[in-house]
Amino acid sequence: MINRKTLLELGWILPSIAIPVGMLVAVIVSAFGMNIGVPSQAGTIQPAAIDTTPPFDQPGVLRQVGPNQYEVALIGQVWSFNPRELRVPAGAEVHFVATSRDVIHGLHIEGTNVNVMLIPGRITRQRAVFREPGQYRFVCHEYCGIGHHTMYGTVIVEER
Repeated sequence: MINRKTLLELGWILPSIAIPVGMLVAVIVSAFGMNIGVPSQAGTIQPAAIDTTPPFDQPGVLRQVGPNQYEVALIGQVWSFNPRELRVPAGAEVHFVATSRDVIHGLHIEGTNVNVMLIPGRITRQRAVFREPGQYRFVCHEYCGIGHHTMYGTVIVEER
């Protein structure tokens, strides 16, 4: 027969095992099943030379890098993104190459896995697949000054 003390100990031991195991499973599922991971630092750049350094010398949808795959150069700068509007076809896999010109900014695209920090002097790469046509808003999620609320843009996904 199990006594009261044993039941109380089990009441503490079982959750203390189940919670870390559940968290480990959540990390594994998000990393491998949902392709969510830490964005990579893809290099460095001199913030003063952004306008003359490829691919940031021509921000926007730059080029097709594979079948239905596109690369986008995006710059976070004083209270705006350059460009503010991007157009891609439905089903496209978009590789974002982004940086900041001045202070730390954020880039979050609603409905996607893109949620990165844009740090001056660092190039960040992140990829997203836009399966459904429509508009996907992107915003700065790092407070960057008094005009922070004006820092947004739109990815317009068009029918093929």
